[in-house]
Amino acid sequence: MTFSIVARSADGESWGVAVASKFLAVGSAVPAAVAGVGAVATQADANVAYKGLALAHLDEGATASIALQRLLEEDDGRADRQVGIVDLDGGAASHTGQQCIPWAGGVTGDGYAIQGNCLAGPEVVAAMEQAWLESDPDTALADRLLASLTAGDAAGGDKRGRQSAAILVVKDGAGYGGLDDVAVDLRVDDHAAPIDELARLLDLNDLYLTASTDDEKVPVDDDLRAELESFAAEGGHRDFHAWVGTENYEMRVAPDLAWIDERILGIVRGSGE
Repeated sequence: MTFSIVARSADGESWGVAVASKFLAVGSAVPAAVAGVGAVATQADANVAYKGLALAHLDEGATASIALQRLLEEDDGRADRQVGIVDLDGGAASHTGQQCIPWAGGVTGDGYAIQGNCLAGPEVVAAMEQAWLESDPDTALADRLLASLTAGDAAGGDKRGRQSAAILVVKDGAGYGGLDDVAVDLRVDDHAAPIDELARLLDLNDLYLTASTDDEKVPVDDDLRAELESFAAEGGHRDFHAWVGTENYEMRVAPDLAWIDERILGIVRGSGE
């Protein structure tokens, strides 16, 4: 009773899953991914063990198709399962068991697997695929996944209604402080408009939990450093870094204050968010 997209970025550096459902906390059950390995979505009568098993098979060098074959061979409940897998190289595989609640089905292509069950109709999967294929390959993977999920919802989505949605994206060194591979891990567990709320959270994730690109970095010279320290002191902070920590902007200001993100500088000067 869920629709999802599993995909790899065009540059081959990120893997992710986006999912929505009339089901509480769908993000707790469906998605799993590891950078440099692949991603998986398990749904319908979800076998959550598929997540670890599929990633283990992929890590051992199996393609998405082989990993899927192994999962199904070992599972007597495969007729009730639905699963999508994308591997290290962007190979994709999808399975819809014959006992899944209709409409149920999926589609695969270069770098993506899209699947859903208990849907309004095949137009949901078709709309998701079209949105994926029409999105700019250079766009961040999370944004492309969200666009596909949004299109599926607009086409009817889960025929029972809306409740939860999630996005998981992994990339080497993309996590908080660059110390793990989790670029995006957002869940809307119970909401009247979960995909809209997920979009709002993704914007916040970009600001707070995504490292600045080189183009976004403004070098800090002596004059700017003095401006920043004065700003912090006027706000009652020990120094500018104390303000940065208070506002959770650590991913967008250099530890040695050699640069500051242009958006954060805009906030300091009263012209930003």
